Amino acid sequence: MTSRRVEILDITKQLEEEVISSGVREGLVNVFTRHSTSGIVINENESRLLGDFLRILNSLAPEGDGYGHDTIDNNADSHLRALILGGSQTIPITDGRLDLGTWQSVFFVELDGPRNRTVKITIIG
Repeated sequence: MTSRRVEILDITKQLEEEVISSGVREGLVNVFTRHSTSGIVINENESRLLGDFLRILNSLAPEGDGYGHDTIDNNADSHLRALILGGSQTIPITDGRLDLGTWQSVFFVELDGPRNRTVKITIIG
């Protein structure tokens, strides 16, 4: 469950736990959001940088900017931001762990919350 309209949640630990419990030692994990107003991204978990992410998302697709879709749901900015971010990431599994870079984390990005969201995790190995 997300708590704000636009929110960035670090889901790395939950993914790591899923990989460990799967027993897969070498393979891939795909993380997919099943919602067209959210995204999955990989980047650094540093609080000022996360604030910068929110700022740039807001400037790229400002809320209430006269989008056609707003006449239906009033959330076109959320859809446009999701288009920029993308809905999935695939991460290698090496020695039973996520093979992320030193500063990398995996984030679920809520763009039209608060909502009850689900993420689909597929582990192949």
